[in-house]
Amino acid sequence: MITEDVTVLARDGARLTATCFGDRGASRWVLISSATAVSRRYYARFARDLAERGYAVVTYDYRGVGDSRPASLRGYQATFSQWGLVDLPSMIEWIVGGGQGRRVFLVGHSAGGQLAGLIDNPDAVEAMVAVCSQSGYWRVQGGSQRALVALHAYVTLPVVASVLGYFPWSRLARGEDIPKGVALEWSRWCRDPRYLLGDASLPLHRYASFRAPVLAYSVDDDNWGTARSVDAMMSAYPNVERRHIKPKDLGLRSLGHFGAFRERARPLWDQISAWLGER
Repeated sequence: MITEDVTVLARDGARLTATCFGDRGASRWVLISSATAVSRRYYARFARDLAERGYAVVTYDYRGVGDSRPASLRGYQATFSQWGLVDLPSMIEWIVGGGQGRRVFLVGHSAGGQLAGLIDNPDAVEAMVAVCSQSGYWRVQGGSQRALVALHAYVTLPVVASVLGYFPWSRLARGEDIPKGVALEWSRWCRDPRYLLGDASLPLHRYASFRAPVLAYSVDDDNWGTARSVDAMMSAYPNVERRHIKPKDLGLRSLGHFGAFRERARPLWDQISAWLGER
């Protein structure tokens, strides 16, 4: 398997670290956009699997996250919405500009599928698979996640980020630290019944222009991305096919919010690859 780390300059000059998997001469490219506070490295096995099926695959870190973060996040200016308004479309441009006839497919995990509707170059996208891409509004979460998300939205994210100048996610869970601006914007969205779709400062009309087919998954044991919350977020896209999966249907005991990209979820990878191939 050929893998190569590259640096991509976003439109505004921000340096984004990415990894390419497979044959860069391929005509079909898959761009994987991460969940919030998750490194691109988390998706490496899934990316290799797609590359073995004939795709060129790219994973990348949003600005301020993983290998795209500066030495210190204190004072670093970045917002959640920039990931969708600048970073994602810049990555699409980098792929399309690298060779004639390249077709771009998106796979978005959680935030990755939420933000895709903000891009200004949707015509470059053939199709998207969104996995657990939910509204983050705290009231549409399930089980204990409802109280936990409310705590983060009203207290933890805004207070800690304001005091420290960034949010130390790595100290609280298995995740990447995120910039202050990302934490504050995220917490504000999670307090809004419409999540980011209630933010009038965003070019929300772009969602209607995202005409590419979207396959949107929710997972039965994902309390952070309930079927209700995924429906709420995916309602913004005009061309959505919904699938709700139960772990037992894949021969698994559990899957949750992050399990779709772990090795044991290969039966789901087969589904995703088959759907992309049909497009």
